[in-house]
Amino acid sequence: MSQKVPAFAELLADCRRSAVHLEMRDAYAVDYETGDFAQWRETGEWNNPEYWQPWKDLVAEAAGRGVIMRRARIVSEPVSEYIRFEHAGTVNNTEAGELVRWLPRRQASDLALPGNDFWVFDDRLVEFNHFTGDGASAGPSLSDDPGVVKLCSTAFESVWRRSIPHEEFNIDGHSSP
Repeated sequence: MSQKVPAFAELLADCRRSAVHLEMRDAYAVDYETGDFAQWRETGEWNNPEYWQPWKDLVAEAAGRGVIMRRARIVSEPVSEYIRFEHAGTVNNTEAGELVRWLPRRQASDLALPGNDFWVFDDRLVEFNHFTGDGASAGPSLSDDPGVVKLCSTAFESVWRRSIPHEEFNIDGHSSP
């Protein structure tokens, strides 16, 4: 039986205090030859207003309600080309009002982490983001099981405490928390 998962904007609209996101993959599906990725390869920047403005509006609306949005990324070093691309675009996340941190994967080895990327909304609901082996979305799932929420919230906070703020993270791997 498949689970009907509301759109992310609906989940965030119900949020009142916090939305935290943990990303753990070194690559997500992207067209490496065209679009934003190709532009980044040429210019070193990823600032596509058509792509970013809806996200900025969503984050600004949530922040206006007092929601604090934090994003942590666990990455291998040296970082993948995709992570370099993502790092270049993170200025858009921070301009939108998100707090973003990075944790080198070697520093996460002793942390208990769920098997999938996730969002936790107000320490009450988890949205897991599932991916195929090549990084394409395989769809989300939700859990409000208190044990699952606690696992994900604790994992996120453990990563957050160790991670490096975006403005201090050296993409060339010479960072330390």
